[in-house]
Amino acid sequence: MRREPSEPRHHWQARAESRGFGFHTLTGKPYWDESACYVFSRAEIDALEKATDALHAMCLTVVQRVIDEKLYGLFLIPPAFESFVEASWDADERSLYGRFDFAYDGHGPPKLLEYNADTPTGLLEASVIQWDWLQDTDPAGDQFNSIDERLVETAWPALLGTQEGPITFTGLTEHPEDLTTLEYLRDTAIRAGATTALLDLAAIGWDARRNVFTDGTRKPLDRVFKLYPWEWLVKDAFGKNLLTATTRWIEPPWKMVLSSKSILPLLWETFPESPYLLPASFDPLPGDHARKPVHGREGANIRAVRNGQVIAETSGPYDERACVYQQLAPLRAFDGKYPVLGSWVIHGWASGLGVREDDTLITQNTSRFVPHKMG
Repeated sequence: MRREPSEPRHHWQARAESRGFGFHTLTGKPYWDESACYVFSRAEIDALEKATDALHAMCLTVVQRVIDEKLYGLFLIPPAFESFVEASWDADERSLYGRFDFAYDGHGPPKLLEYNADTPTGLLEASVIQWDWLQDTDPAGDQFNSIDERLVETAWPALLGTQEGPITFTGLTEHPEDLTTLEYLRDTAIRAGATTALLDLAAIGWDARRNVFTDGTRKPLDRVFKLYPWEWLVKDAFGKNLLTATTRWIEPPWKMVLSSKSILPLLWETFPESPYLLPASFDPLPGDHARKPVHGREGANIRAVRNGQVIAETSGPYDERACVYQQLAPLRAFDGKYPVLGSWVIHGWASGLGVREDDTLITQNTSRFVPHKMG
C-alpha cells in the first residue's frame, strides 16, 4: 500500500458534476481529491475482503447474542422497541448495505475502527466517481469496486423478490451529501426494476386509520429506504407509530444493534482472538485509547489519548456520557495524511473500497476522499 501523486484531470469538477456529484468541493477546498491516489497490491485487497467478510459474519452473531441475552440497554434501544427489533430479525428482513472502516497500512491485518451499518454515505464517490477517475487516468488499471454491479444485479433483486410495492427514498434532502446518496441508490433500484419515489422526511405523514405512513397525497408508503438513523427515528414525535405501521423499512430495524458503537465492546468480548478487532470496553481503558460516543457520527465528540495525554479531540452534539473505549488504532501517516479505509458490504459481501484521509488522527465529514487503484 502506498500513496502516489496524481495529476488532476482537466475540468474534473465538471466531470464529477455530470455524474451527479455536486459537493466535490467544501469550504473552498477539494473534498474529492485526485491530486493523489492510494495503490494496493492484490494481496492487500484480498486481506481487506477477507476481513470484511469475517467481520460481517461476526456482527450477525453478535446481533443474535444481543437478542438472546436482552442486551438492548447497552445499545440505548428503548424498551418499547425491543420486540420491533426482534420481529425484524426473526423475519430475516434483508439488509442492503453497510461500511466497515479500517485502520490498515498493508502490514498486519486490517483493524476495525467502526461499522457504519445503517446510514453510510460516501457511496457514489466509492462506486461511480473513482471508477470514472480510473477509466480516465489508467484505462487498463483495476480497482476494488463492484459496488454498482452488486447493488443492481444482486442486492436490489433480492429485496424486490421478498417484498412487494414501490420503494420511497427519504432523508434530509436539503443536505447535498444525503440527497446525492439517495438519488444514487434510487437510480440503482430503478435499474434493478423497482418503482421508486423521492420524498423529504418532513413530508411523510401518518394515517392512523390504516396504520401506515403516507406521502404528501396520503398515498401509503409500502416500503421506505431511509437515510436517517434509527436512533433518531425512534425518538422523533412519530416514532411510536413505527411499532404499529405496516410500512417496511430499508435498512431493517435489527440494524439498530449494528449502527451503535456499542457493537465494538460486544465484538471484542465475543471474538477476543480475532485479528481484526481492537480491544474495546464500556469502561475506560488503560493505555492509549479512543473514546467514542455510542451514537456518534462523522467523527464528532471523539477523544484520542496517548501516553495519558489527549492528542486529538473533536466537538459535536453527541452525549459524551454514553461512550465506548477502544484501543488506539495504529494509524500510519502517508505523506503526513492519515487514511481510513471504508470497505463496503453490499448484500452481505465485500464489494468495494473508499479511502478517506485527514491531516489528523480523526476522520470527519470534511475529510478528503482520495481514489485508489491496484498495482
